[in-house]
Amino acid sequence: MCLIKVCRSCFQQVLLPPFSSQFRLVVFPGIRSKLNRSTIFYGAKISIVSLTLSHSLTCMILQLSWVTLSRNLLLAYQSFGVVYGDLSTSPLYVYTNIFAGRMQNHQTEEVIFGAFSLVFWTFTLIPLIKYVCIVLSADDNGEGGTFALYSLLCRHAKLSLLPNQQAADEELSSYKYGPSTQAMASSPLKRFLEKHKRLRTALLIVVLFGASMVIGDGVLTPAISVLSAVSGLQEANNKLTNGELVLLACVILVGLFALQHCGTHKVAFMFAPIVIIWLVSILSIGLYNIVHWNPKIVHALSPHYIIKFFNHTGKEGWISLGGVLLSITGTEAMFADLGHFTALSIRLAFALVIYPCLVVQYMGQAAFLSINPKSIPNSFYDSIPDKLFWPLCIIATLAAIVGSQAVITATFSIVKQCHALGCFPRVKVVHTSKHIYGQIYIPEINWILMILTLAVTVGFQDTTLIGNAYGLACMTVMFVTTFLMALVIIFVWQKSVILAVLFLLFFGFIEGVYLSAALMKVPLGGWAPLVLSAIFMFIMYIWHYGTRKKYNFDLHNKVSLKWLLGLGPSLGIVRVPGIGLIYSELATGVPAIFSHFVTNLPAFHKVLVFVCVKSVPVPYVSPEERFLIGRVCPRPYRMYRCIVRYGYKDIQRDDGDFENMLIQSIAEFIQMEAVEQPQFSSSESSSLDGRMAVMSTRPVQSSLSLIVSEQDFLSIDDSIQNSRSLTLQSLQSAYDDDNLHIRRRHVRFQLPSNPGMDPAVREELMDLIQAKEAGAAYIMGHSYVKARRTSSFLKKLAIDIGYSFLRKNCRGPAVALNIPHISLIEVGMIYYV
Repeated sequence: MCLIKVCRSCFQQVLLPPFSSQFRLVVFPGIRSKLNRSTIFYGAKISIVSLTLSHSLTCMILQLSWVTLSRNLLLAYQSFGVVYGDLSTSPLYVYTNIFAGRMQNHQTEEVIFGAFSLVFWTFTLIPLIKYVCIVLSADDNGEGGTFALYSLLCRHAKLSLLPNQQAADEELSSYKYGPSTQAMASSPLKRFLEKHKRLRTALLIVVLFGASMVIGDGVLTPAISVLSAVSGLQEANNKLTNGELVLLACVILVGLFALQHCGTHKVAFMFAPIVIIWLVSILSIGLYNIVHWNPKIVHALSPHYIIKFFNHTGKEGWISLGGVLLSITGTEAMFADLGHFTALSIRLAFALVIYPCLVVQYMGQAAFLSINPKSIPNSFYDSIPDKLFWPLCIIATLAAIVGSQAVITATFSIVKQCHALGCFPRVKVVHTSKHIYGQIYIPEINWILMILTLAVTVGFQDTTLIGNAYGLACMTVMFVTTFLMALVIIFVWQKSVILAVLFLLFFGFIEGVYLSAALMKVPLGGWAPLVLSAIFMFIMYIWHYGTRKKYNFDLHNKVSLKWLLGLGPSLGIVRVPGIGLIYSELATGVPAIFSHFVTNLPAFHKVLVFVCVKSVPVPYVSPEERFLIGRVCPRPYRMYRCIVRYGYKDIQRDDGDFENMLIQSIAEFIQMEAVEQPQFSSSESSSLDGRMAVMSTRPVQSSLSLIVSEQDFLSIDDSIQNSRSLTLQSLQSAYDDDNLHIRRRHVRFQLPSNPGMDPAVREELMDLIQAKEAGAAYIMGHSYVKARRTSSFLKKLAIDIGYSFLRKNCRGPAVALNIPHISLIEVGMIYYV
């Protein structure tokens, strides 16, 4: 027997015994999963059969475990400032909303004990068991939220309504999830859903409804959190009127939304200490109230008090469940903000800090109220000892601001996902962190949320009415998540339908009861989230409907390749030097704008590239898999296709290197094609279109086909033989002078001296280089989408008014794709869909 001793200070010195003996291994929990081929228990004897542990390998494993643990602890610390702000400020208004209305007639000790028991078991079953233990495991490559679940379902079953999927998309490294999908290939439920388009449309509407409710949360959370926090000032100063209180709340809200451009990373580090101080404070006050007022409150942990609660309150108790569910508002942020953190960090923060602190606080408040039932209208602030009132009031206000941050961040993520999957108009997405991918800021959404939040605050001026609206919105989102999780259990995790039904029935029943109670309060403020979600859902569905109709029009009006081949390599017109980048949403075929251009203009570029920027149902696409390159026509035509793939969490950055990476990828494709499939590159067959290869978007210096030389900026006096006219060069120079912040480096490509290169390949590469030096033009369709005259009234309303209004008032495709304005050519077309 030997003992491996690990230095706790540096984790670098490990004393290894001879491998022929048995030894006792003391490891940390995170290391156990790293060591295969043996089962490790603390203090257990292990027989070394074929496992060889070297000194350096052991140190590396220990260091890796320490790095992983420290990273998760750091992320757990940050999560307090982003994820848990909303959940931790719920004690400000829960009991006040529970005992509102007719419940004021049931303010007895047993009813208050029952109310706490309801809060405790609701808090345990939904946030702890459902979300922390189950839902957080359904991440999509680290991403969470409603659309993450929907993208998982779209990958494992053909549920997407936009027909732009390709077989090559399934080869993405982040596309595969969980076990093989072959076992589900013959699933009757899967075939049934894929066969009926109406069911897929209904699923999309459910997802959009859930996403709309999350956006509604982004409006209601800041209003109720800040208004509840500043209400303590009115308790301290009776001279403060409701109007002055609302004005103060509005000032704080404007400051909160103005701070969003700083980014999640900075806000998290700034806000996390506030939430930690807040949690420690409410934990201490909760313990004090339990000991000082009524220690018997611990008996209310028994669910028996829930039965007593309903026996005493009846129908009024059922309606009061709308106040109980306010204790779990903000729970969805744990899943929606998962991409900013890790599942382990969120679980650590909740299980070790959030859960015990909030349970003790709710217990302490109930203990105080059981002796002082008249304090229920202002339960939180009345339960604070007088000496601690002002410090807690300031901390509560700051914590309420943090609570608002959680849902605002989740709203940005949801809108970005909706946009990427074709369900939201184009908006400006700003990546706010250089180190943490996925942290974003959307200016348009930020200011819309601010205006709506101020309207709700000024309009209601009452936390009880806002709480009615807020509870309905939160519970609807949770119910949608439960429904989607049941489908994920079947299609993604490939578990039995019985298990999924049990999950749906258990949590669906609990949430359904709370949802029914929240719906009873629709006349008392509950209508607000329904109106907000209806507006956002209408916008999202109209945009998706118009986008789908436009894509189908392009799909059915593609240019025939036989017609294109009949024109010959010159296309029947003059081919001028340069590269024409023709942007289209089509992943296959030649778009109708090309024939529209060819038949109306007498010249076209010598090299043509059909570019399709496409979103795929994965969170991220690695740069090595970004470009998909293919040939549209035989080699003499010099026509290529490039599909640029992005995930729904990817940010399309304007790094100024797109043209260079495109040229490099096409050059490598030409060489690869000549080596691997020489018969295809010279074939006259029209079946060329569709055969594509993944080309890595490595930096241009690593090109294998071309020699690269760089200059800092494009100089007009350069000795390069540039075929641009003097007028165009002068315009380019003036444009660069006016836009110094977007001037880009100039990269030159040259062919390597390789005598063994195929002459045809060399000639094609030379044409590509010369076209690059001559300059690139970006050709896009400026489409006007209109409904046919024979269309129904609803379709004309949706397309001619709704979709057209959204297209005119959102960001243009050229701006969204970072296309330089001076090189843009727009081809006008009318789409009758």
